[in-house]
Amino acid sequence: MKIIESPELDAFRDECRAWLADNVPREKRPPEGPAMRDFDLAWQKRQYEGGWAGVSWPKDYGGRGLSVLEQLVWHEEYARAGAPPSGSMFVALSHAGPTLIVSGSKAQKARHLPTILRGEENWCQGFSEPGAGSDLAALKTRAVIDGDHLVVNGTKIWTSYGHLATWQELLVRTDPDLPRHKGISWVICDMRTPGIDIRPIKAMSGLTHFCQVFYDDVRIPLANVVGEVNGGWRVAMTTLGFERGTGTIAHQIELSNTVDRLIAAARDLPAADGRGRVIDDGAVVADLATLRAEVLALRSLTAASVSRGMREEVPGAEGNIVALWFGELSRRVHAAALDLLGPRGLERGGDHDWPLHYLEAYKWAIGGGTSEIRRNAIGERVLGLPKGPSAR
Repeated sequence: MKIIESPELDAFRDECRAWLADNVPREKRPPEGPAMRDFDLAWQKRQYEGGWAGVSWPKDYGGRGLSVLEQLVWHEEYARAGAPPSGSMFVALSHAGPTLIVSGSKAQKARHLPTILRGEENWCQGFSEPGAGSDLAALKTRAVIDGDHLVVNGTKIWTSYGHLATWQELLVRTDPDLPRHKGISWVICDMRTPGIDIRPIKAMSGLTHFCQVFYDDVRIPLANVVGEVNGGWRVAMTTLGFERGTGTIAHQIELSNTVDRLIAAARDLPAADGRGRVIDDGAVVADLATLRAEVLALRSLTAASVSRGMREEVPGAEGNIVALWFGELSRRVHAAALDLLGPRGLERGGDHDWPLHYLEAYKWAIGGGTSEIRRNAIGERVLGLPKGPSAR
């Protein structure tokens, strides 16, 4: 679906479509492990060499310096072409890179932005902790200043691709005597630093994408603090603003494609009773129509987010609306898929592994803040409702 049109954007769309038609990898992307990371990095490198990495990133750091409208068009055509997910490059492209563009020092930008776009290094996120997942301000991983270094001790969990990443966006508590939202610092952590122990976690999908990371006297240069020491909460909100706002645009478009795929399947598959096709069932038609309408609503919310992005350097709390709707809708779409396809939908592998996508859909309503956390943020920061009881 094209939500914004103009002769200039149409020409840009044609340019995107032509390059993707010639360059999208035909080989199957490995599902996990170093082979998956190498595939993701190689695909990112190909995009960079073709001039398609960082469409809206500054030219000074290897991007094209275009607007968020062109970035949206690129995402639309990317999904339409069936291009691979960013996977282990997601944090670098959608979290760390945009955060550094807004909040990083000149030296930090020069060091990290080009290597992200060239597909040389990937990132992971070190925010969540055991007992402090969505309550980010309750984090306890401690960093003590020792000369020109921070010495970090503690643990992070649900770190996607932590065992495969070169760098990490890490939140640490640098002053435990300050209020909860103070005394936190956003730090660039080299995952190869001595004292880091990474333990992979197998998810219910059967894939090993998550990790728990332990830090034992890990020394990180003070120069790696983004923003100011004890000023990490503001930087973290910038990161989450990107993650909850425009960071999942490509996934949103893929969700729309999934609904279209379901509609096509309903037209082709015979009904369970052998009479007619699945699409002949009025209840099925109603369910599919509802899902399509909800996907269109998501696209409208995204368009509004993009419009705000043209006026604001950092996404606001409104991004929680997009993230909440996407996370809940993703689960509904994939649950509906298994209901519609019946036993056929339980087959693993193939062009579209429905059980895998169903299980993976749950992460979108948890990662980056649960649906409950997002509802609270919407109520308090968008609608101006009274705050709930404070955590102690």
